[in-house]
Amino acid sequence: MFRYTPIMIGLSVLLTVAPPSRAKTSPKPAARPNILFVVMDDVGIDQMRVFGYEQDNQPETPNIDQIAHAGVMFRKTWSMPACSTSRAVFFEGRFPFRTNVLGALGPKDLANSMVSPYETTTPKLLAKRGYESGLFGKFHLALQGNDPAGFRAPHNLGWDYFAGWMDETGDPFSIDTTAGGVAPMGTTYSCGFVPSKAAGGADTGACYMPNGSCTELATNAGVPPGRTCRDQGGILVPDVTCGVPGPIPNFENLNSHFVSPVVYNFPTGRVEQVPPQDPRARTFRAKFAVDEAISWINQRPAGRPWMATVSFASDHTPLVQPPADETPSDAASDLDCSVEADQRQISNLMIESLDAQVGRLLVQTGLATQNGNGSLKYQPAKTDTMVIVVGDNGSLGTTVKDPFDATRAKGTAYQTGVWVPLIIAGPLVNTPDRTVSHMVNIADLYSLFGEIAGIADVRRKVAPRLLDAEPMLPYLVSPAQTPIRRWNFTQVGVNLQVGYAIYPPCTIKSECTQIPVSPTVCTDNDGTWWGNYVDCCQAVADLVGQGITPPDTITPLKAVAIRNDVYKLVWNTYKPYVSQAQPCGDTTKFIEFYEIDDAAPYPRLDTVDKMLDTGNLTQEQNKNYQALSEQLASLLASEPECPGDGNGDLVVDRKDLRDWKRFADTGGLSSVYDFNVDGKTDEQDEAVIQANLGLDCRGTPDDKADAEAGGAGRP
Repeated sequence: MFRYTPIMIGLSVLLTVAPPSRAKTSPKPAARPNILFVVMDDVGIDQMRVFGYEQDNQPETPNIDQIAHAGVMFRKTWSMPACSTSRAVFFEGRFPFRTNVLGALGPKDLANSMVSPYETTTPKLLAKRGYESGLFGKFHLALQGNDPAGFRAPHNLGWDYFAGWMDETGDPFSIDTTAGGVAPMGTTYSCGFVPSKAAGGADTGACYMPNGSCTELATNAGVPPGRTCRDQGGILVPDVTCGVPGPIPNFENLNSHFVSPVVYNFPTGRVEQVPPQDPRARTFRAKFAVDEAISWINQRPAGRPWMATVSFASDHTPLVQPPADETPSDAASDLDCSVEADQRQISNLMIESLDAQVGRLLVQTGLATQNGNGSLKYQPAKTDTMVIVVGDNGSLGTTVKDPFDATRAKGTAYQTGVWVPLIIAGPLVNTPDRTVSHMVNIADLYSLFGEIAGIADVRRKVAPRLLDAEPMLPYLVSPAQTPIRRWNFTQVGVNLQVGYAIYPPCTIKSECTQIPVSPTVCTDNDGTWWGNYVDCCQAVADLVGQGITPPDTITPLKAVAIRNDVYKLVWNTYKPYVSQAQPCGDTTKFIEFYEIDDAAPYPRLDTVDKMLDTGNLTQEQNKNYQALSEQLASLLASEPECPGDGNGDLVVDRKDLRDWKRFADTGGLSSVYDFNVDGKTDEQDEAVIQANLGLDCRGTPDDKADAEAGGAGRP
């Protein structure tokens, strides 16, 4: 009668889930190549036809395809189900249960669910080998509302330079349906610009810039002037000429991917905040990130290696048409950004725009050239830079491509939610244009960054913290490399808020979820926000009581999954709706077990109809089920509890008291020392430290020896 999205079960041909047979030593690169790290937002493997899951409705990505053919494609890459969680994992090499970055960050989440300033992040790791690091575009590793570092957070976490967005929710703002305040009363422009006259807009108008300059525009090559003006950073006043009175443009309105306050962090720690009237803040996000990366890379001094992370906001909602010169503009201008069918087309356009920007990035930094027909000519062996392209999580349900499962997409621990494209090219790749079919996790990228920099044993650099990253460089240098990772893991949950509160429910189509972190994020995903309810169960119970048909699906509050080569185990935790007599039951863990594969073009996915009955398993299935269950339980129990340790060195000592005092003296609000999760760093938290002074959580001598041997976190 009532269906729960994640409630079933699947397992692997391996009869045990053994620890990874890691390469004894990772081969050292001859030099210290630069690293260009490209992060795509909400782009799952279903969007990338180069991986072989080809459908007619996928976007065209010729530049990324060229990188793939010039390098190595990793076919079995798992991310975390949400953006902040994944970003924390590949910049820390540690799974979410170790760091409390459990889900996409929102404005109420506390600092102890953000990346800790005490973590050895990727830029801090690479600095040990002389690397400079820049981050361009989306941040979303901390939110300034509850982070003591505020807008200085990127610098605080180790980046030498940052140019990007630190939005209130971490993601693009909603579409300004007034198009800068010019929409007539009662009229909305769903894509944030004045459309063509045929679509209820105008074919002529005056394009005003924040500095007061004005240009008269008309429809050109099928592109209405409203879109052209928006692309240039202006606001179109429709059907007037310059100087003629009309609606007054509002240059303070934020507008999805096109008007965004920009933040800079400089090597000195200085912060610059750019208001929405500034041209830099009125540049399409994908273009802005690439512009800034090109400028920074081209200014790097010779002889000093660098790592540039270009963190796109594409293909994240709200979905809007990218600049007209990057798309089939006449077909795209009058699409309705509030209609799902049109959103799917716009999603493709945004990914194609991202691909165009990646090509421009390579060409304008000298890593590639263009052939006579405009295609990318990329010869990575002739460069000094490793290029890594990855998706941060699976695609949003409304954009998922067949044969993947739109009902089990981004935000879930199912295959469509965590299976992402990963492509690596560069001078360290031996025998390019090949595929690695062994499992890797985005945590492993942390090891790869260190390996590229010549750090033979990354684990030693982060001790005593437990690291979940496995070596990856052996796959690049040896086509015959055997599997290193024998199991894979993913996790999503709710971040820490005052009093362990969670965000209210949001219903999207026939699903109730508590992933959206604000009413605007909910509505940007075509949802309805239920701010007067605590959780989905309460909302469903009330709707049933009113005789209103409730959503037929509840997404889990938290989920973990583990797989081996053939089988997958999922643990989903819900607060289920039971009946009108007893609406909400206790929070319950549901176990699901699947047999999966990665076959192209039609993989075996963990869809609802493929769940295995755990009470009726074959001998082989049962052995795998038991092995995965034990491995998952052991892994989740492997992070030591260490009350009073706020700086993560696994010892409670006088340094914790000094660090606590520093946060308490500078406002006393949210910090990593807020042990009782009340949003304050005060005497109650000091009392926890005092009560545990001298506690050493680093384990027994045998545990320490195992960690030094590379077995940390490996039950």
